[in-house]
Amino acid sequence: MEPRAAQVQKRAGSRRRLEHPPSGEGNSEVNGGPDLVQWTQHMEAVKMQLLEQAQRQLLELLDQAVSEAVQSYPPQGRRLPTIPPDSLSKTQEPSLRKRKVFVIRESLLDELMKVQHFRTIYHMFIAGLCVFIISTLAIDFIDEGRLLLEFDLLIFSFGQLPLALMTWVPMFLSTLLAPYQSLRLWARPQAAGAWTLGAGLGFVLLAAHAAVLGILPVHVAAKHQLPPASSSILVFEQVRLLMKSYSFLRETVPGILRARGGEGVCAPSFSSYLYFLFCPTLIYRETYPRTPNIRWNYVAKNFAQALGCILYACFILGRLCVPVFANMSREPFSIRALVLSVMHATLPGIFMLLLIFFAFLHCWLNAFAEMLRFGDRMFYRDWWNSTSFSNYYRTWNVVVHDWLYSYVYQDGLWLLGGQARGAAMLGVFVVSAVVHEYIFCFVLGFFYPVMLILFLAFGGPMNFMMHDRHTGPAWNVLMWTMLFLGQGIQVSLYCQEWYARQHCPLPQTTFWGLVTPRSWSCHT
Repeated sequence: MEPRAAQVQKRAGSRRRLEHPPSGEGNSEVNGGPDLVQWTQHMEAVKMQLLEQAQRQLLELLDQAVSEAVQSYPPQGRRLPTIPPDSLSKTQEPSLRKRKVFVIRESLLDELMKVQHFRTIYHMFIAGLCVFIISTLAIDFIDEGRLLLEFDLLIFSFGQLPLALMTWVPMFLSTLLAPYQSLRLWARPQAAGAWTLGAGLGFVLLAAHAAVLGILPVHVAAKHQLPPASSSILVFEQVRLLMKSYSFLRETVPGILRARGGEGVCAPSFSSYLYFLFCPTLIYRETYPRTPNIRWNYVAKNFAQALGCILYACFILGRLCVPVFANMSREPFSIRALVLSVMHATLPGIFMLLLIFFAFLHCWLNAFAEMLRFGDRMFYRDWWNSTSFSNYYRTWNVVVHDWLYSYVYQDGLWLLGGQARGAAMLGVFVVSAVVHEYIFCFVLGFFYPVMLILFLAFGGPMNFMMHDRHTGPAWNVLMWTMLFLGQGIQVSLYCQEWYARQHCPLPQTTFWGLVTPRSWSCHT
């Protein structure tokens, strides 16, 4: 056997011959020396490129953190409040809570659409819309001898749209003026008596604002019997404006009240508040990361895709739901018919879920983000890969999740002493379930607590049972199976109740008649 030193020397000589081949061997395909050198140089270049990209991203994060720290520093002329070093009580704990950091990033689907394989899935959904259009035309031609697309369901759903838009104007003006003026009244450095009067006037403005947002849309929808799509515009704007008002006051009032003892206490600029009312986030910051320009073709594309999703949903309801559920209340009730209707509704139900996600959380929010140059486009994460319901709830709608986490979960932990995480999480579920049920009740025009029961009786326990420690494809399949069944139950029961109330109107309006499901007793 050769000595170890001789083996090392031989391997070193072999490397030198590969990197610097003798004359006449440089073009030899058998030796392959130049190929190895070029490959080594290429890998070094790739390594440097990856390091530079990682360094740029790290610098962006650090710059954003520094920017937020600078923004939180009080303006010149206003001194910092003095805090005793040994006074770490509950009153200071909210300032130590985790705050959302906004960074410039694309939506996940925009990144995935750059991959040809994923674009093919998108093309398959477009092909499905084409099939629905073709089948509608074919059936109309066979039955009535004409080729004409009818949009009766779409026209009905968006009926009285001008009234809904007119109702939105005072709702928005109330949100634009009342919270900001209240904050300015609280920020004025006045004497105790004058400040108390100003603070009382601020509370009156907020009470009037809450009354306008809470009563006006409900009154208009109930009095004029707004159809579902027009009602959804009002209720989503009602909830959105209330959540934005709360976030604005929650983020600004504590700092202003703590600093009132100083000179020149300043409220945030009106332009930053106005921008916040339109930008696609529910967490207030005085500034957000902005993109350098507006891609108007991207805006038009997203609005066109949102409109396409609305048409897609109308075709799904018209072809897969209306023929099945329109006359179901006229048949005798049976468990078999109920189970079959739920199974039949799973496919249109999951289609509606995907369309709502793509139309609103991707297209609509990205269109407004692009018009306002709003940089942080993470409105959702990869919820479709979830292997637990806890991860699904966190990633399905990041915009709402951030609000619930910041103002319900974290504030709940602060109020309860930081130990009752289960109680804080239960509070999040209760708030989310009540708001979801309120939205369904507002849009459909009747109370039928299917969503509330599914959320509290199944969603809550599933959140604790299917937790993040469960991984693997089997858990992802289970989650999707539960989503299919949940959507089927909702579509089936809500459609049955909708048509039962059409076929069996109440002879006299009573409270119990309004809250009792009509589909249980309507069999004409």
